[in-house]
Amino acid sequence: MSTLLTATNISKQFPGVLALDRVSLSVERGEVVAIVGENGAGKSTLMKIIAGVYQLDSGQVHFDGKPVKFAGPMDAMKAGVSLIHQELNLAENLSVLDNLFLGREQTMGGPLRLLNRNHAQGAELLERVGLPASFLSRTVGTLPPGQKQLVEIARALGLNAKLLIMDEPTSSLTQRETDLLYEVIDGLKAAGVSILYISHRLAEVKRCSDRAIVLRDGRNAGELAKHEITHDALVRLMVGRDLKQLFPRTRKATGGKVVLQLDSIRYAGGPEHSVSLQVRAGEVLGMAGLVGAGRTELSEAIFGIRKLTSGEVTLNDHPITIRKPIDAIHAGVFLVPEDRRMNGLVLESSVGNNLSLPNLDRLSSSMLVMPGRERQLHRESISQLRVKTPNAAKSVGLLSGGNQQKVVFGKWLARGPKVLILDEPTRGVDVGAKTEIYTLIDELAAQGMAVWMITSDMEELLGLSDRVVVLHEGRLAGELSRDELNEEAVMHLATGGERSRK
Repeated sequence: MSTLLTATNISKQFPGVLALDRVSLSVERGEVVAIVGENGAGKSTLMKIIAGVYQLDSGQVHFDGKPVKFAGPMDAMKAGVSLIHQELNLAENLSVLDNLFLGREQTMGGPLRLLNRNHAQGAELLERVGLPASFLSRTVGTLPPGQKQLVEIARALGLNAKLLIMDEPTSSLTQRETDLLYEVIDGLKAAGVSILYISHRLAEVKRCSDRAIVLRDGRNAGELAKHEITHDALVRLMVGRDLKQLFPRTRKATGGKVVLQLDSIRYAGGPEHSVSLQVRAGEVLGMAGLVGAGRTELSEAIFGIRKLTSGEVTLNDHPITIRKPIDAIHAGVFLVPEDRRMNGLVLESSVGNNLSLPNLDRLSSSMLVMPGRERQLHRESISQLRVKTPNAAKSVGLLSGGNQQKVVFGKWLARGPKVLILDEPTRGVDVGAKTEIYTLIDELAAQGMAVWMITSDMEELLGLSDRVVVLHEGRLAGELSRDELNEEAVMHLATGGERSRK
C-alpha cells in the first residue's frame, strides 16, 4: 500500500478553545483508519479540516502525493475527499437518482440521452453499495436510515472519492443494516478506497478498522494496530486511565415496592399481544429486544405519545389515565427519548431555557417566571449533573452529545420523577460521558427512584440492570433476574426462544 493522506502537526483554535494541538495522522490507500476519542477530543474538527469545511491554523496536509489546502468542501470533493456526516445531507423529497447527481447534473446531449446515462451510472453506483437499480426511482424520504446511509456513500463514490470520512455511520442503523454497511466497507477497501471512520462503538472499531488513532483533549493520545485493538486498550487511551468500574453499583440488586405496573397494555398501531410488567422503587429494570420488538413504542404509549387502547396503568397502587404526555408528567412519569436532538431538546435555544421549559409552573408566580428561581434551577442542574458549559446561556446545540443528554436528564429530574424511562440513554455518547451517566442512573436508583431503561447496548444492559425483561415481536418473551443475566440468555429470548422452566 502507498500513502494517500498525511496530516502533520495540525492545529486549530476557536475563540477560547484550542480544538487541535499539533495532531498528526496518515492513511494508506485501501485502508480503514478509526478515529476514536471522547466528545470534545477534536475528531470532528480534524475531519472537517481534511474535508475543507474548516481551515487549519498551522500544519500541513498532503493528499495523493501533493500538498493541499482545500478552500471548501467542493474543493475537497473534486480532489477525491468526501465527508459523510452523522446527520445525512440528502434531499428527502427527491428521488435516489436525483440525489446521486445533485449539483453535478449533465448539461449536454439532450434530456433523454442524459437521463439514460445517469440511470446507467446510478445503477452502477447502487450496485457498489448493495442496493438494486429499482431504488433509483424511490423517494429518499421513504427509505429507512440504513438505506439512506448507503445512498450517501453511493453519491460520494459517484464523485470518484478516494477517501471517505464516515462520522458515526451506524448510530441510527439496525443490526442488519449495520452488517450490510460492514460488507460495503469491506468492498470499498478491496477496491482501494480509503476510509476514516469515527465511532463511539468500540466493538465496531475492532470489526472495521486496520488501525485506530486515538485523540484526547485535541492531541494525539496513541495508535493501535488491528491486533492491539481491545475495549480496555481504547478506553485507556481515550480517558488517560483504566476504567476499572465502568458500571458503578452502590445498591443491592433487589428492588422495593412496585411503583409502576402495566397490566395487559395494548396501544394504537401496536401488536396483538398485550404487555404486563412491573417497575420497582430503587431498581433499574432493563428492557431488551431486537430492533422492531416494540420497546420504544411501548414506552411512548406509557408517556402518552401513542394512544393506549386497552389495559391498565397503575402508579403507587392507584390506576392512572394517560391520554397525552402532560398526563404522564403530572403523574410523575418521564421519558428521556431515544433521539434527544429531535424529541428531547430545543437545539436552537439555551441550556437554561431547555431546563426551564418543562418546569415553568414551578418557576412562576402569578403567571410570571421568577428570575431568582430560574437561576437557582439552572445552577443546581448544571452542578448536579456536571454539565460542561460555560454558562446557562450557551446554545444547547453546541454542547457535546453527552452534555446534551445530561440536560435532558436535568429538565426531568427537576420535577422529582417517580418513574424515569430511559430510551437508549447513552446513544451517541462517548465512553467518558457514558461513565458519568451510568453513575447518575445508579445514584437515582439508590435514592429509591424507579428506572426503566431500554437499551441495545449489551454491556450496558448487563452492567446496570437489576432485572431484565425481553420483548420479541411486541410480546414479553421472558424476564431474567440479575443472577440469570448473560448475553446468551438475553439473545435467546430476544430471538423468540422460550423461557427455560426450572
